Amino acid sequence: MKTLRLAEVTRDNVGAACDLAVAPHQEHYVAPVARSLAEAYAQPEVAWPRLVYAGDDLVGFVMAAFDPGCPIDYFRCGIWRLNIAAEHQKKGYGQFAVEAVLGEARRRGAESATVLWVPGEHSPGPFYRKLGFQPTGQVHEGEVVARIRL
Repeated sequence: MKTLRLAEVTRDNVGAACDLAVAPHQEHYVAPVARSLAEAYAQPEVAWPRLVYAGDDLVGFVMAAFDPGCPIDYFRCGIWRLNIAAEHQKKGYGQFAVEAVLGEARRRGAESATVLWVPGEHSPGPFYRKLGFQPTGQVHEGEVVARIRL
């Protein structure tokens, strides 16, 4: 198996990052990488965007948020986006990315992390539940709020 790693977005890889695409039936559930990077640029003190590599192959993108002072508790620490390229799904790359974010959250002293998802037939909800995230009963703009204790 290829070595998995996260890498920062740079001028050398940003084009490839923006070309990364999820499966067509998933497009309703996650914003494109380009939008995520625009949001990260607008909030550099909060956003933590990273590319997911398997060896030298770009296979995904993950963006976390770390904002301990946020008045909305479920936006203090969590996963904002997870995009695994359509041709690289079901290989453990998404799980690796989530576990890497949770590791960074622990390193920063967080006690829990959150993720939000849009419910539906192709929702990532089952994926996050399998990793240990539990719905809190809260809903934010139609998205399920889920939390995992670290």
